[in-house]
Amino acid sequence: MKRRIFLMSGAAAAAATYAPKNKYKAVIIGDTGHGNYGHGWEMTWAAIPAVTVSAVADPDPEGGAKARERCGAAKVYRDYREMIAREKPDIVTICPRWCDKRMEMVKAATDAGAHLVIEKPLAATLEEARQVTAMIERKRLKAAIGHTARAMSVSSGVRRMLEAGEFGDLLEIRGRGKEDKRAGGEDMIVLGTHVFDLMRFYAGNPKWVFAHVTERGRELDRSMMRRASEPVGQVGGTDIAAMFLFENGVHGYFGSKASNVTTGRRFGVTLAGSKGWTYVPLNNVPSLPPFVMRSAAWVPEKDEPWERVDYAPGTKPATREGTNHLTGIDLIEAIEKDREPLCSARDGLWTLEMVEGIYRSQLGGKRVDFPLA
Repeated sequence: MKRRIFLMSGAAAAAATYAPKNKYKAVIIGDTGHGNYGHGWEMTWAAIPAVTVSAVADPDPEGGAKARERCGAAKVYRDYREMIAREKPDIVTICPRWCDKRMEMVKAATDAGAHLVIEKPLAATLEEARQVTAMIERKRLKAAIGHTARAMSVSSGVRRMLEAGEFGDLLEIRGRGKEDKRAGGEDMIVLGTHVFDLMRFYAGNPKWVFAHVTERGRELDRSMMRRASEPVGQVGGTDIAAMFLFENGVHGYFGSKASNVTTGRRFGVTLAGSKGWTYVPLNNVPSLPPFVMRSAAWVPEKDEPWERVDYAPGTKPATREGTNHLTGIDLIEAIEKDREPLCSARDGLWTLEMVEGIYRSQLGGKRVDFPLA
């Protein structure tokens, strides 16, 4: 059974219709072969007339030329520092998904007084994420972090249904990583941060975490931590199970485990309430509509049908380019109204607190409180 609702709601819907009051100059930082342009972030400003992309920087000349053609930049630089110094942008878009140069890129942007769009994760380590957040907040700048699951109409629509009481009282949240060949620690830092961000989107900040992490059956210790296949921080474990308590009394569970099924179709977040539950899938972009079961037993106990909540007529699933666009226009609205973006630097910092909390719990063999010391 399918039921149509207007899935796009809240901040994402408001951003989609916001008309900027001012004009902005943006620049793009990419790095072909070294994190590239992340998930298409060079195209963030393509459909926003109020923003002119004046330049793109890429150490690779061919990569820079192709990016310039894609995003319509007027100039190409090899050095992003030179680009920022000469162009004096209002907004710097930090695209590479690799984090090893993230700190210096953010510093160059904030020193120039520019607002930011930053690919996730916010940084390679929790300490770097704290420093990045401090740089941004010290200058009273706005930064939008690339956890675009918040901008998907699926996510905001489900939150509207939750707030309207359609699932009753929220009892628990369950999330799983993509569990592909990176299952475990690398899955958690690359894709699990989307899950953690949505957990907070629905239930507020976590108060504590208790976790169990193993590496092919062995208890994870510090000697087993390793570099991820891309420089996004240290990772460890092939099996992660963690329980969080959120500030509204709801418990949340996260898992990522290596197995012989690597399709990624479990990647998503489940909200279980006293009147039913819903599953928000994250494994596809464009985003798929959520599943809903309106049963207090969470199974079809009295012939309750499964529902696939569909998109309302005239609306479309969020594409990657569309969520990037929403992230950009939301940033502009945040600048002009002096509010926090839909996913701010502090939101990005929280996801790394949750990752670090899981490792600290396993290594210390105890429950760990947030915020981390």
